[in-house]
Amino acid sequence: MTIDLDLAGLSRRSALKGWFAAGSALIGNSILSPVSYASDRTLPATPACGEDIGPTRSMTEGPFYSQNPPEKRNFRNDADGTPVTLLGYVLNTACTPIANAIVDLWHADSDGRYDNQGFNMRGYQRTDGQGRYYFDTIRPAEYAGRTPHYHVKITPPNGRTLTTQLYFPDEPRNELDHLFDSALLMNVHPASDGEIGRFDFVLA
Repeated sequence: MTIDLDLAGLSRRSALKGWFAAGSALIGNSILSPVSYASDRTLPATPACGEDIGPTRSMTEGPFYSQNPPEKRNFRNDADGTPVTLLGYVLNTACTPIANAIVDLWHADSDGRYDNQGFNMRGYQRTDGQGRYYFDTIRPAEYAGRTPHYHVKITPPNGRTLTTQLYFPDEPRNELDHLFDSALLMNVHPASDGEIGRFDFVLA
C-alpha cells in the first residue's frame, strides 16, 4: 500500500506529521518517500542513495559561518519570509540511515542578509534513530553574485564533516551563480502554507 500525498493541499505541519506518524515507507512516490524518485506529481528527484552518483558533493563554507550555533530547528521566529520546511535523511553509501548526525544549517534572510552578530537563521539538530532531520525556516533571498541557497554542515558520529550548499530549482539566477551545482538541487514542492524542500545527504 502507498499513499500519494497531494502536498499542495496539505500544510507543512500536516505533511511533516504524516511523514513521522505513517512512516516514510508508506508515502509512495511523493516528495516524502524514502527515496524521492520523480513522478508526475513531483519535481525531478534530488540525488538519492541507491543511484549511481556517489556521496553528496561538498561545497565551500563561504564567509558567513558562525562557530557554536545553538541547537535549534525552528528559524521561523528569526525573520519574515516564505515558510519552508526542509527535511530529509542522512545516509551512508550503503543507504543505511545515520542516527545522531549533526545537521548544521545557516542561510541569508528574505532580504539576502546574514546575521553575523547573533544566531538568526542559524542552528543545528541531530538526526533521529531513522536518520531523519527537519528544519522550519524560510526561503532565503539572492544577494550579490549568489542565487538563493542554504549552507549545511553534516557531521556523523565519529566521522568527517561534509560542508555543502543546497539550491532551489527553477531559480533564474542559478546558472549565473559560479558556485551553483545542479547535483545539489532540492526537491521543492508547494504546500498550503509555504513550501516543503527535500534533500537526502549521502556521506562517504
